Amino acid sequence: MNKLKVVYLWLIRFLSILNLWQPRKKVVYLMSFDNNLDFIKQFAQQLSSRTRFVVLYRPETEAAATDLAAFGIETHQFTDGIRFVLDFVPLLMGARLIFCDNYYAFLGGLVHPKNMTIVQMWHANGAIKKFGWQDPTTDKRSDTDKKRFQEVYDHFDEYVVSSQAMGKVFQRSYHEAANHIQLLGYPRSDQYLNPEWISSARQRIFHAAPELKSHRVILYAPTYRPDNSFKLPSGLGAALSADPNAIVVVKLHPVLRNRETAMQKIGNPRIKFYHELPTDDLLTVADTLVTDYSSVAFDFSLLPNANSMIFFMFDLDRYQRDPGIQDDYADWLPSKPLFTVSEFKQAIINQEPTDFHAFNHHWNTYNDGQATKRVIDRYRNLLKK
Repeated sequence: MNKLKVVYLWLIRFLSILNLWQPRKKVVYLMSFDNNLDFIKQFAQQLSSRTRFVVLYRPETEAAATDLAAFGIETHQFTDGIRFVLDFVPLLMGARLIFCDNYYAFLGGLVHPKNMTIVQMWHANGAIKKFGWQDPTTDKRSDTDKKRFQEVYDHFDEYVVSSQAMGKVFQRSYHEAANHIQLLGYPRSDQYLNPEWISSARQRIFHAAPELKSHRVILYAPTYRPDNSFKLPSGLGAALSADPNAIVVVKLHPVLRNRETAMQKIGNPRIKFYHELPTDDLLTVADTLVTDYSSVAFDFSLLPNANSMIFFMFDLDRYQRDPGIQDDYADWLPSKPLFTVSEFKQAIINQEPTDFHAFNHHWNTYNDGQATKRVIDRYRNLLKK
């Protein structure tokens, strides 16, 4: 498999070299998450007609790409393979500016001309989980793998972040220089500070799920687990529904959705599974968020309806081994993590409010509702140079 990866990256490099002559007049957004659509639309609108704006998207974001296409933005689905090398490497080599919302392995083979700027716009405000060089499993990888990882990291010229804390995470995780960190705020965070968006999101939820009105809403949104043997702890459903006046909305990661079966068997009508409703919208009607290592915590803490947050880390020991969590997590979590079902159940009953002030100061420092404008201004000016 590693040999195939080497050959694939060599092909990308070869096509890159063949296309070095191209004038760099495009802006390309590489999309694997659907959480930055407003920024994409606003940025595309403000570009001159001489600049071609293209979104290359992973298959799992097809619905978001359809929305962008209806808005008039050029979109193309991509997966790794020969077609990507032949069709999209030449397109990328014509870019003056490339935005990324994730780690894209193919960047390790792409030639990076001096007049091309590659910007990492990560898909989360902050990080509880570790990644990159901080991930404990990285040490077990081969030297070839590690070299390939760093070649990808080295392609990023700038990192758009919402706090010094997140900037330091990238410095540690990608061995990045401090002067590449741009403290501009995370564009997607603007919606959580926008009363109009909040009102519209609540209307969408209550139209689809009117039973959530006039109830305490508990949203359970744990993060992704890479291990197929993952199991939700026994008694979780009963603990989540311990408040008789609350409705519980369960939003498992799509990869873990088959783990819902155990809670569905309980047959509790106050435990709901709204697969069709986006997590962003559900956050606006939640009084209590229950999560673990998910970045959803950084979003919820900005909302005016955020009353309490519970971190239920029943598998902390295992998660610290793979993929790991930030070493200083206990210093800045807004509430003490819980590890047993019994103490978690009691927290649901107690309904103690959470003070998010220090947490937001640490992670959402530059998320003030104007992040989109600052990011657009910076990169429009870069295109003029």
